Amino acid sequence: MPSLGADMESGTLVEWKVKVGDHVARGDVVGLVETQKATMELESFVDGIIDALVVEPGTKVPVGAVLVRLHGAGEPASVEPPTAMAPVAPPPLQPPPLPAPQPAQPVSHIRSSPAARKRAREIGIELATLHGTGPHGAIVLRDVQAPPVAPAAPVAPARKAPPTASPVRDAIAAAMSRSKREIPHYYLAHTISLKHALTWLADTNAKRPVQERILAGAVLLRAVALALWEIPELNGFWIDGAYRASEEVHLGTAIALRTGGLIAPAILDADDKSVDQLMKELQDLVARTRAGRLRASEMTAATITVTSRGDRGCEAVWPVINPPQVAIVGFGAILERPWVEGSAVVPHPTVVATLAADHRVSDGHRGGLFLSALDRILQEPHKL
Repeated sequence: MPSLGADMESGTLVEWKVKVGDHVARGDVVGLVETQKATMELESFVDGIIDALVVEPGTKVPVGAVLVRLHGAGEPASVEPPTAMAPVAPPPLQPPPLPAPQPAQPVSHIRSSPAARKRAREIGIELATLHGTGPHGAIVLRDVQAPPVAPAAPVAPARKAPPTASPVRDAIAAAMSRSKREIPHYYLAHTISLKHALTWLADTNAKRPVQERILAGAVLLRAVALALWEIPELNGFWIDGAYRASEEVHLGTAIALRTGGLIAPAILDADDKSVDQLMKELQDLVARTRAGRLRASEMTAATITVTSRGDRGCEAVWPVINPPQVAIVGFGAILERPWVEGSAVVPHPTVVATLAADHRVSDGHRGGLFLSALDRILQEPHKL
């Protein structure tokens, strides 16, 4: 079981995509794993042939537990029985029995996640009455909701109840608490004129069909990736008391989940991709994130994170570093602000770019140079 986040301690195997005897290559999807934040595709780390599927679907296992055994082509198979599935502690979670004496479909045959089954027990809902929206129709946590209670008579609108705790919120809280406790953050902000970038973007999009047009977010991602070439120490990890630089730029992109919370899967090798490629990958990543079809590598590869809350209208965002990364970049809303142009004050579309970085690796001087590089790159959009 790989670690799919700095705060992950365990995961639940939802489904196997392979069987004993199958040949798999490095990167092939072999199963689905559910964490507190999302359901993700589990990839093989090596080439080989499946000897045994060690863990039964529905089993929650700790990070580092063996899930599957393989042997390489030309090597002897494992001496363990290839078809036997050994139980892994803790044992599979058992679904609650249905109260109906003769249910149309036994609960044990209903594909569902452990979290969904637990929630169904808590609020007294039968899984057989629910429609699953997870992988292959599986019932996941978001499908399990308390039945609405119709009011006896029209009443005046009431205040919204405060949100209750959820696995996603718990995971985010644990990671951010650890980050603020262990990482010496420093923060910088810089207001950038996007007049030239948005003019270039409008001219470019005017020549294209709607489905091929670029959003400003892809331009900002490209600018961040290029600015990291000049200030590379912001791109890497703090692990076991030491900084580890990354030669690749994998941009973690914060995406809001419809059920609440954020996750930040990575766009791989962002510095080697054009604005058009980044736009396509961003659209694909958002769609797969919200459909629960992320790959494990996309959750573990990010070397720096970019978050943009401008779509919600806020002027600036002051983000918290996602460990073990050492920096995160934020963008607020694109707003018209007074701007000095020559001897006149004129309106310019602007964005507030913020940087939170780890003081163990960089300082305000280097962070300031990064924001200055970001500004300069966005003034020359034709070079993106």
